[in-house]
Amino acid sequence: MEAPKPLAERLFRLSEHRTSVRTELLAGLTTFLTMCYIVIVNPLILSHTGMDFGAVFVATCISAAIGCFVMGLLANYPIALAPGMGLNAYFTYSVVLGMGVSWQVALAAVFVSGVIFILFSFFKIREMLVNALPMGLKMAIAAGIGLFLALIALKNAGLIVASETTFVKMGQLYIVGDNGVKSPNWTVWLVLLGLFVTVALDYFKVRGAMIIGIAAVTLLSLPLGLAKFEGIVAPPPSLAPTLMQMDFSGLLNGSLIAVVFVFFLVDLFDSTGTLVGVSHRAGLLENGKLPRLKKALFADSTAIVAGAALGTSSTTPYIESATGVAAGGRTGLTAVTVGVLMLACLWFSPLAKLVPAFATAPALLYIGVQMMRSATEINWDDLTEAAPAFLTMAFMPFTYSIADGIAMGFISYAAIKLLCARHREVPVMVWVVALCWLAKFWFLGA
Repeated sequence: MEAPKPLAERLFRLSEHRTSVRTELLAGLTTFLTMCYIVIVNPLILSHTGMDFGAVFVATCISAAIGCFVMGLLANYPIALAPGMGLNAYFTYSVVLGMGVSWQVALAAVFVSGVIFILFSFFKIREMLVNALPMGLKMAIAAGIGLFLALIALKNAGLIVASETTFVKMGQLYIVGDNGVKSPNWTVWLVLLGLFVTVALDYFKVRGAMIIGIAAVTLLSLPLGLAKFEGIVAPPPSLAPTLMQMDFSGLLNGSLIAVVFVFFLVDLFDSTGTLVGVSHRAGLLENGKLPRLKKALFADSTAIVAGAALGTSSTTPYIESATGVAAGGRTGLTAVTVGVLMLACLWFSPLAKLVPAFATAPALLYIGVQMMRSATEINWDDLTEAAPAFLTMAFMPFTYSIADGIAMGFISYAAIKLLCARHREVPVMVWVVALCWLAKFWFLGA
């Protein structure tokens, strides 16, 4: 009688993927170190809306763990999930602060977008949307979000400030006291130092470069009085301030329907691109396609719905999962390991509160650098592709709105192709989306 296989083998088929428990655990730790900055950055960004920092911290950890567990146990992929950068910035700066929408209504919009994801995943509409979108627009959306994050980071750090004549200008590198004595503007200098350290660490392939950069800035802030140490370990903060606080009544107007659409659209391309890219690097694609794609998409959708109910913006697969794949991760045990480590973070909330808001700016700037790399995939020799891509990227930071950048991308792509007599190259789905955005601007304004 054949001996029963170990639990890990039955759940994750380790031998089939030519890996081991030790390799998968190390891969999970590697992925965690490269993405754990989110447990600090996400609460800091969402707290600008008035949401409770501690509750968002807990929601971030739990929603990430849920996404990782579903991805690992159901889809068996080494891909970790957590609240997405760019999506949390859109939630905070475009929807809540920009449109004056309450964070409760914004959470409801995230929840609805997650439900739509679940439905679209079952009926393969999500795959149809992704396949229909021109590559230039896909890459431009990613690059534009990178510029948007960079603008937010520079503003929060004081590296750029408002100007009546030029709209924005460079901030001061020093401060003049009442006695006329100059002193360094430590916030600005520390952010620059943090960015340089992060880039150098990543260049030398040091794991956890971003979290080390954040930690370095935070430690240097302590003697300068810019941060306050309140301990290391404490019971997890209460989730009550954000748990099930969604307000669906505020969704019943056209502007917020557009918000739901943007949450859906941004996460659509971000998550699908990450799933395919990381899986390709892991050698998990079959004939160019991702097996068990429906299960992977279901993990993403479930995490979005759970995250909104807990109190955080949209959860999405993380491109940092590629570091775990590079370390040998090939199965869902890698993702489950990340989920366990995310839950372990719950007892270290004092360390998260220690980090000053400006200390996350180096991480945002570095993520902006990484996302801008997508611009190299745009066909700049074809103006009918290059111009819409450029407008997409330019409108996001200059209008301070990811939504307006996406809208301009779709509208300009359809219009330019039409005027250049190349309208047959425009997929039907692009025409539909472009017309929807035009109708939104005409009837509801910007």
